[in-house]
Amino acid sequence: MQRYFVEQKIENQFTLSKDDSYHILKVMRMSLGNQIEIVSNGKTYISEIICLEPFVVAKVVEEIEESQELPISVTLAQALVKEQKMDLILQKTTELGIDQVIPFQAMRSVVKIDKKENKKRERWQKIVKEASEQSKRTMIPKVLGTMTVTELLSLEDYDVKLLCTVRENTKNIKNLLSNIVEGAKMIVVVGPEGGFTEEEEEQFIRSGFQTVSLGKSVLRTETASIFIMSVVRYLSMR
Repeated sequence: MQRYFVEQKIENQFTLSKDDSYHILKVMRMSLGNQIEIVSNGKTYISEIICLEPFVVAKVVEEIEESQELPISVTLAQALVKEQKMDLILQKTTELGIDQVIPFQAMRSVVKIDKKENKKRERWQKIVKEASEQSKRTMIPKVLGTMTVTELLSLEDYDVKLLCTVRENTKNIKNLLSNIVEGAKMIVVVGPEGGFTEEEEEQFIRSGFQTVSLGKSVLRTETASIFIMSVVRYLSMR
């Protein structure tokens, strides 16, 4: 059953957005009486379509209990990368359970912050919304505005702070995450295609980040982000 996110329920009914209404009518070819899943404020409702114009309206048939989210909160701080790579990172980490993504400008980032950032962010938020619907999540991750390394280092509201690195004699991510407690808040920093400079790595370490290895292979930045969330999801299933 197709899933959609709607912010507000009024008198046991939901009015869907213009984009979602178009998707329901033109892409999914639904009609009156068809049922859809609607998520609102973390709750999931089986709902029946009762109106098609000007926007789709659906009435609640049943509220269902489900728990799809990970037992820990994970923020991915991802250095800016080219558009297709960023799209892939957002889509796949959302499917795997990310809570928040913070794009940031590293010294070796090929992509730079520009005047189109707001449009990019709107597009990124749409990508995570669609990935959340496809993967049957009950929340949509937030994509924050692009930060500098200095701004990223000032964030303090995390129990676990990890920096992905290729340094030798660094702890394996599996060993670091095996003892993480339920309800913990974690941030993981992944660098750009060219990696971090030594100065940047030292800045993160001085700010309390633990360096972490993803294994002996050197992974592409987009592979690293997806790999991390795969490990987190796997360990959360124990």
